[in-house]
Amino acid sequence: MISRFQVASRERSQFVDITSEVQEAVRASGVSQGICIVFVPHTTAGVTVNENADPSVVRDMLMEIEKIVPLDDGYTHREGNSAAHIKASLLGSSLQLIVDA
Repeated sequence: MISRFQVASRERSQFVDITSEVQEAVRASGVSQGICIVFVPHTTAGVTVNENADPSVVRDMLMEIEKIVPLDDGYTHREGNSAAHIKASLLGSSLQLIVDA
């Protein structure tokens, strides 16, 4: 079963929690054991798994990612979003999550 949903961001660099959307897709699938593949088709968005208990983790991750891949670093890509492409490549475009309800 394929389930799709859209995610909108409000910032140039931002983590958006999609846990509830993924949980709902798994629930709706009726699968109780297996693998859930989360794939982000956009070339300037990535996906990762991390805790969401402490907001400072997200702040720290964004701070360090910005140090590794600064917004303006002499990139030549005409659209002006090379940093987003690089960050997405570092994070990756898909995850495989174990489902065991």
